[in-house]
Amino acid sequence: MKHSFVKYLVFFSIMLTTMTTLAQTNTITGTIKDNSGMPIPGANVLVKNTNNGVQTDFDGKFAIKASSGDILVATFIGMKTIEIKVSNQTNVNFKLEEEGNNLQEVVVVGYGVQKKRDVTGALVSVSSEDIASRPVNNAVEAMQGKAAGIDISSNERPGQVGTIRIRGNRSITGSNSPLYVVDGIPLNSGGIDFINPVDIESIDVLKDASATAIFGSRGANGVIIVTTKKGKSGKFTLNYDTAVTTESIFERAPIMSAGDYIELRRWAKHYETPTVFPKGNAPTIENDRTIFFADGDPTAWANIEKGWAGGTWDGSKLTTTNWAKFVTQTGITRQQTLSVSGGTEKMKAYGSFGYINNTGTLKGQGFKRYTGIANIDITPTKWFSMGANLNVSYGETEFGQSTVGRSAVATSAGIYNTARQNLPYAFPLDADGNRIQNPGADSTIRNVLDEHKLSQDQRLTLRAFGSFYAQLDFGGLTPALTGLKYRVNFGPDLTSFRNGVFLDGQSSARSGTNFASLNKEQIISYTLDNLIFYNKTLGKHDFGLTLLQSKTQYAEESSAMSAQNIPITQSKWNALTPVNVGLLGYSSNFFETGLFSYMGRINYGFDDKYLLTASLRYDAASQLAEGNKGAYFPSASIGWRIDKENFLQGISWLNQLKLRVGFGVVGNAAVPAFETQPPLAQVLYSTFSGVNNNAKLGNIALGWERTTQYNYGIDFGIFKNRISGSLEYYTSQTNDLLLARTIPSVSGFTNTTANIGQTESEGIELTLNTVNARTKDFEWSSSLSASWQQNAITELQNGKFDDIVNNRFIGRPQGVIYGFESNGIWRPEDAVEMQKFNDAAGRTVFTFGNARPVDQNGDYLIDPNNDRVIIGNTEPKFITGLTNTFNYKNIELSIFVYGRMGYIFNAGGENLSGKTSQRVIDYYTDDNTDAEYQKPIFSAGTGDVYNGTLGYRNGSFLKIRNISLGYNFDEDTLEKIGISRLRFYLQATNPGMIFSKVDFIDLDTGTSFSNRGFTLGLNIQF
Repeated sequence: MKHSFVKYLVFFSIMLTTMTTLAQTNTITGTIKDNSGMPIPGANVLVKNTNNGVQTDFDGKFAIKASSGDILVATFIGMKTIEIKVSNQTNVNFKLEEEGNNLQEVVVVGYGVQKKRDVTGALVSVSSEDIASRPVNNAVEAMQGKAAGIDISSNERPGQVGTIRIRGNRSITGSNSPLYVVDGIPLNSGGIDFINPVDIESIDVLKDASATAIFGSRGANGVIIVTTKKGKSGKFTLNYDTAVTTESIFERAPIMSAGDYIELRRWAKHYETPTVFPKGNAPTIENDRTIFFADGDPTAWANIEKGWAGGTWDGSKLTTTNWAKFVTQTGITRQQTLSVSGGTEKMKAYGSFGYINNTGTLKGQGFKRYTGIANIDITPTKWFSMGANLNVSYGETEFGQSTVGRSAVATSAGIYNTARQNLPYAFPLDADGNRIQNPGADSTIRNVLDEHKLSQDQRLTLRAFGSFYAQLDFGGLTPALTGLKYRVNFGPDLTSFRNGVFLDGQSSARSGTNFASLNKEQIISYTLDNLIFYNKTLGKHDFGLTLLQSKTQYAEESSAMSAQNIPITQSKWNALTPVNVGLLGYSSNFFETGLFSYMGRINYGFDDKYLLTASLRYDAASQLAEGNKGAYFPSASIGWRIDKENFLQGISWLNQLKLRVGFGVVGNAAVPAFETQPPLAQVLYSTFSGVNNNAKLGNIALGWERTTQYNYGIDFGIFKNRISGSLEYYTSQTNDLLLARTIPSVSGFTNTTANIGQTESEGIELTLNTVNARTKDFEWSSSLSASWQQNAITELQNGKFDDIVNNRFIGRPQGVIYGFESNGIWRPEDAVEMQKFNDAAGRTVFTFGNARPVDQNGDYLIDPNNDRVIIGNTEPKFITGLTNTFNYKNIELSIFVYGRMGYIFNAGGENLSGKTSQRVIDYYTDDNTDAEYQKPIFSAGTGDVYNGTLGYRNGSFLKIRNISLGYNFDEDTLEKIGISRLRFYLQATNPGMIFSKVDFIDLDTGTSFSNRGFTLGLNIQF
């Protein structure tokens, strides 16, 4: 009985213990998601201070046993660690945020990746989030104002991109364009405008030579590395992005009304021939019949007669024709992208299809682009992986009125400016609806009505770019070789281009006969890289070795023909045969270049504090001369993570402090093929007087242009990284410039390309990110990129002597404005001084109302040898971009401001010839002597020969480029309907200037007009 009691006691004790344990230990389930509500597969959940841990599945879900009072710790690479204490709940959800200091962020460098904390060169990144926050048509626009030291001009013509310069211009006649690298493959031609911005994961810009020297000759002007999106392990996702943009032209320089313009022309005729035509304030109908060609265009004259209806002139009775309305329209852009992504540990895939249709704000201009991308990464074993990425793009650009085949006397920069030249008192059609070819009866002014039907410049581009790799990880075969990898990259790049141009005889660009031309171009290139990587950690020592052997081949084949008198206009450029048309010309061309390279790079880190990167690259370029084809390009940089030092560990407000110093030499061989050989065209020595010289002499000693650059940088983060950024200072010197120089024509040639001259530059760049305010539901953050740069030519072909003919000056940057300085205009109170100039010249040079140049040497003679000076230069010294972002719960508002400062904009003065229309200005007359601009003088040319002196203006501006308002739907609401993410946004583009020194020009576009519009967009993810 006693044994039975003991037995039962033990049994109940065990049952009680088990029940107690079960009461305290529960299975906790939950999900881990990121800030956007996306599940995070592979995240770790651990019971703190135990070995009890699990990973989330493809949907970000987990299940773990934990007791009340335990602390669950959720971690994931690049995300902040979060801890949640368990009480009685059985469900715990985590929302992980990205690390504020981004030290764990991986950035792409040449032929590999590095943690941002370990980077020793000057590098700036633009993430997919940055791109998505401001939807754009191409990847170049996405970088505008986002990266310090990068200047990107605006180009609003559909399908066109602006120029991009990294740390200014180095070369004078050689290329200053950066190298583009897409998914590890350097592009041999073109830019990145063929890539759908939605497909871009990140853009990393290498700015200093210590970072770009890894690419040798092609890194001379900076490197832009584009990484497209890849599939990720976990849940498969379906994304749909769409946006609609409407735009219209905003004009800053309105044209004079018909009445005001007629008064201007009267004054212009008077100042041209005072003895024949009366002053503009004393008109007569008889003189007007002569001035305005009454018999030549009766329709226009009938409009002018309305002003004389009461017997005295009343310009307000005239009808003013707005010629711009005939060539403008509301521009509509539609963008759509459908993408899928997902995978497992062994295979990941991403694919997308994108479409953009941009109807320009000018009739006849437009752009369509179809993009498709498919990539796959396969890791069948732990020692082998391979992948393929294929990016195909088809673009159709309607350029608008062509600059090819123009024969009309009146020429201008595009159809919009042609329309603005049309006379405001004239009409496109007569009373019977017939087209008036020369409105106002001026043979140099052509009707622009239906110009988009009379001229076409169509450009079709098909581009297929691939990036293929295979990688062998020897560490997967044997632990002794851990860290050793071999990789082969292959990147084919194919481009097919066709340009067809047709101009009807009635086009404003032609003079009665039609014209057509056809150009075709085919480019085939490839890059083949063999790479060896070895990474090893020994205690506090981290080693990384990269070895490269690379070969690049580029071949371009082109043909062209042109003709006029096309019998069937509908055939345009499609039937250019000797039977049908009179051929004007035909040509074909072919050239091929190659580059062969070797490279070695070593990365070393000690104790996570002291960092070293050194590389040496050898490049041999086929287009350079024998004996000079090959060159070595070294680089080295060091970094010191001071925040890791013991003497700073007690400073709680300091989160990051790293010093960087870098040095590198890069080369430039960006000259056409056969620069070392005479051209294939014959040199013709004529039998009559004179010689027809061939254009260019081959230079058998042509070699590399070299740039040596030093970079000093500091990365910082303080107050829990609420303030973080980087500050850079650099100097560079470019020697042996690839410069076109003039040679004596007796040689049978007029110029050649040679290694002569030198330029220098320096600059300061600041990137600053701040969290200005943060509460539970609200956050205000700012991102600033600002740079100051200064470039100078230090030597030319004749040493340290100016080359005035080519506008090159020692000690000055490129883009110098060299001319006559303005002293305003001559007024009646200047009569005595003005007469001294006329007496010195022995004739009447100036009269009241003329533009007044400065007499620099005081001899009362204005001549180009003694009185021209450097007015300034067109390269901005300061470039800035500022984005302010405000988040309140699910609402996001961002404002992007962009500016350039410290340069001169040459507005060109005002012609005031009274021959074409005129923007509204304050001009000199006998009744208005205190005017801003000179008096009008009727002329087929420039009118006042010194009018350009009044066009030099301070080009500084600060502009609101974009305002975006978005709403992110709550993830809990979306989860119920099977949607992972849903975002609506509305943005305004180019809403206005904050300040500008020139009110009649949009200094961002460099024209009097720019596009303003609104975009409505949707991002949805399943």
